[in-house]
Amino acid sequence: MYPNLIFGMSGWLIATLIILGVLIAAIVVLYFIGRRMQKKNDEVMKEMQANSQWVNALIIDKKRLRMKDAGFPAFVMEQTPGYAKRQKIPVVKAKIGPQVHSLMCDVKAYDLIPVKKEIKIKLSGIYVMDVKGLRGPLVKEEPKKKRGLFGRKK
Repeated sequence: MYPNLIFGMSGWLIATLIILGVLIAAIVVLYFIGRRMQKKNDEVMKEMQANSQWVNALIIDKKRLRMKDAGFPAFVMEQTPGYAKRQKIPVVKAKIGPQVHSLMCDVKAYDLIPVKKEIKIKLSGIYVMDVKGLRGPLVKEEPKKKRGLFGRKK
């Protein structure tokens, strides 16, 4: 027999089958991990919905910042995992009553929040879950388009 044939198969075919088997196993493992994480996320969101309340707030500023630069309290930073501290998150600085707060914001709500206006926000702790316009509906802000080379010359 030839040295590169094992049970009638060539070496590249065996390597392909092994790689395919490993990929299928990885996909199955990721599927079950994803389902478990989705269940946890659903439970947390239900709890946050139960503990949330609507408040009037004057939005001072909104930015995407790293958590360490956002000015959150120390206990929030302690509870946050290390990988999340380095990510940029939507942060809203709002005046609620007489106090100014830094609030973490949901991505869907962040796009609707107008700056320098008073709105109703649904708060759960320091997390903004939803927004409503106090005086009319809110519209999503369109990012400003940069003018090209020929646009600047005109």
